[in-house]
Amino acid sequence: MTRRATPRSLRTALAAAAALTLVAGCSSSSSHSEATGAGSATTSASKAGPAPSGLQSFYSQKLEWEKCDEGECAKLRVPIDYAKPNGATIEIAVNRQKATGTKKGSLVVNPGGPGASGVDYAAAADSIVSAGVRESFDVVGFDPRGVQRSAAITCVGDAELDDLLGADPSPDNAAEQKELLAADKSFADACKKNAGPLLGHVSTEEAAKDMDVLRAALGEDKLDYLGKSYGTFLGASYAEQFPKKVGRMVLDGVLPPDLTMAELNAGQAKGFETALDAYLASCTKESDCPLGSEPAAGKKKLQEFLVGLDDKTVRAEGDSRIDRLTEGWAVNGIAAGLYDEASWPGLTDALRGAMNGDGTLLLASGKQYAERNDDGTYNGNIMQVINAVTCLDRPAPTGGVATYEKETKALAKDAPTWGSQLAWAGAICADWPVKATGEAKPVKAAGSGPIVVVGTTRDPATPYEWSERLEKQLENGRLVSYDGDGHTAYGRGSECVDSAIDSYLLEGKNLPEKTTC
Repeated sequence: MTRRATPRSLRTALAAAAALTLVAGCSSSSSHSEATGAGSATTSASKAGPAPSGLQSFYSQKLEWEKCDEGECAKLRVPIDYAKPNGATIEIAVNRQKATGTKKGSLVVNPGGPGASGVDYAAAADSIVSAGVRESFDVVGFDPRGVQRSAAITCVGDAELDDLLGADPSPDNAAEQKELLAADKSFADACKKNAGPLLGHVSTEEAAKDMDVLRAALGEDKLDYLGKSYGTFLGASYAEQFPKKVGRMVLDGVLPPDLTMAELNAGQAKGFETALDAYLASCTKESDCPLGSEPAAGKKKLQEFLVGLDDKTVRAEGDSRIDRLTEGWAVNGIAAGLYDEASWPGLTDALRGAMNGDGTLLLASGKQYAERNDDGTYNGNIMQVINAVTCLDRPAPTGGVATYEKETKALAKDAPTWGSQLAWAGAICADWPVKATGEAKPVKAAGSGPIVVVGTTRDPATPYEWSERLEKQLENGRLVSYDGDGHTAYGRGSECVDSAIDSYLLEGKNLPEKTTC
């Protein structure tokens, strides 16, 4: 199961919901080093095929595994800039959960983000893949470049990040617009000052190159891969760059690489609106629903509540630094509750409390979403690096305030609640200190084997249409369609979905062009 994407906190990004509850598998951190002696990997003759020109020293690495909190950990050395392989390098943190039975290969996994920890994700292997897959595969996760243990990008301190995440994501007037844009620029300036040279080299394309170095270091001729949410973008980028190295690849909850930033924001706004409608239909059937007994009226009540947080003080307790519920934290808390229908009762309780003047539960949901602790610290750096990756991967909107206002109006009909929240999500990239290196373009992965794409019909963060979109682009795509709620489908209770994915991963079964569950 995977995670999310909303307003100011996640700024058009996607990550894995499972990452909220995972236990860290390694505690070591990575640092910048020179290419002459970095990392705990040694070099050896690789059995995984020839290396690209100039990258032989990286492709010939042999991972040196050490026991860590859960499983085994190692470090992989990669260049900061693949165009300058003899320049500075970083170390990528890797976690391995060994197969419980006879090993057939290595399954590399990524939970999303950009910015979620693959090390933590792999450490929870028993909960992310079936027992059969665990028996047959080493489950391997890595923190992508700039993330957590892999030369983490940090732009601001915890208190400054609190202010950014709690701010109003849907400005209602010129003064609020000015405040939002000033906060975005302040964060971008801090990244320019504090993030170092890696800031310009955390793109998805570069992370996919790291993944091929990892494949070689694992001794695998081809990459077997399970990516969820943003992890599908990473997998698709890999497939486009290295189609002949694609093994069994599953992309669940798709972020198509050809989406413009405007399309990304609009699609997610509509996706969250669909998920909200499903939640409201359920909640309003209950006698204790704080939004009333009629979905349309309940939606209007929720919208008015969020707007009212600009002026109304709703207290919150239990946090060392935050003592009130702001619109930014409330929106994040609501988004968290929409990722899985199992979270709906908790969302109802949180909304009931907030609408009665106690925002403690809804703030707690928002903080969990942001991987923030009650003592004011953050478990990782997803809320910082997410912007760095997003702003590199696709060009920012042009036209300034007029563009964001136009987007807000355009989304008002289909996404009256979430349109205003996400229309401004790309603004942070407008003042980004590094020019985008990526562009919105389709992925064909010509010459690859079958790639399985999974879509959920009422997925809030990655609308079903996006899975259809990528599958149609791929030269050899297969679509597994799940009629359900929540973000992603594999491992979330559908026997039909799980059976199809397991037969593909374990047996190499060639699925039909479309499987409907």
